[in-house]
Amino acid sequence: MNGPQLSELPDDSEELGPHVSSLRRRALQASELSAVRTFSDGFLIKFLRARDFDVELSLKLLLNYQRWRRESPEISTCLSPSSVLGLLNTSYHAVLPERDHTGSRVLIYRIGQWNPKDWSAFQVFRVSLMTSEIITMDTETQRRGVKAIFDLQGWSLGHAVQINPSLARKISSVLSDSFPLKVRGIHLVNEPMFFQPIFAMIRPFLPEKIRQRIHMHGSDFHDSLTDFFSPPVLPPEYGGEGPGIEGACQDWTNHLLQSEKLLQQIAAHPTGDIATTEDLISEEKETEQLSEG
Repeated sequence: MNGPQLSELPDDSEELGPHVSSLRRRALQASELSAVRTFSDGFLIKFLRARDFDVELSLKLLLNYQRWRRESPEISTCLSPSSVLGLLNTSYHAVLPERDHTGSRVLIYRIGQWNPKDWSAFQVFRVSLMTSEIITMDTETQRRGVKAIFDLQGWSLGHAVQINPSLARKISSVLSDSFPLKVRGIHLVNEPMFFQPIFAMIRPFLPEKIRQRIHMHGSDFHDSLTDFFSPPVLPPEYGGEGPGIEGACQDWTNHLLQSEKLLQQIAAHPTGDIATTEDLISEEKETEQLSEG
């Protein structure tokens, strides 16, 4: 059975067991995770699905995720939707209610709603991280990934000066090799000419596979976006027939606020694997056996 076929199986399938055990064993042998006693099955399966059950690639992704969290505490340790409620209430961000024809979740970021005088780039990036942590808990999203639409209308010099090379590297890491989420497409609309320097800063850090999935639509995007998304998926503001963008943003804001406690638990956990607080006792036996072996 190949990787994509394994990905379709439920989490409790016996077929997944050897791959999960192998990844757990390899992860616990890594010197940088020497303080970690175990990982839960569900947590490891997220990384396996993100790399089509290639254990070696999944291990690399898991280690990158742990390293990214350690090296970016200014972002990873503050996953509180209420702390950025003012930004969310501007209708800055939504996860659309309908998946696209491939099953991917569709995310929209409206950059013009972000006032850089009120919110730093780090705070804005936390919104993306919060959403990513929530949607990767969903099995279907683990399988089908996400596609993102960035509406750059209103992009200004005030936005640009906040994106430095260090932050650009952190953003590209999450997009490419440090988060268990398949990025299936990135669509830019209303991009101004002076956005190009920022894109040029981020682009070198992205793998070729991600670069090929970036589409620039300009200001005349209504027809071209529907080449990628069916009308029922998109809000009317983006050429579709789905719910309006304001309502979609409010619905997702409410969902994030309802997930506040969960997100704070993830942020506070040493590995982000909050299931280990409940599963630690049952899985310690396997960990001990692996250590003895």
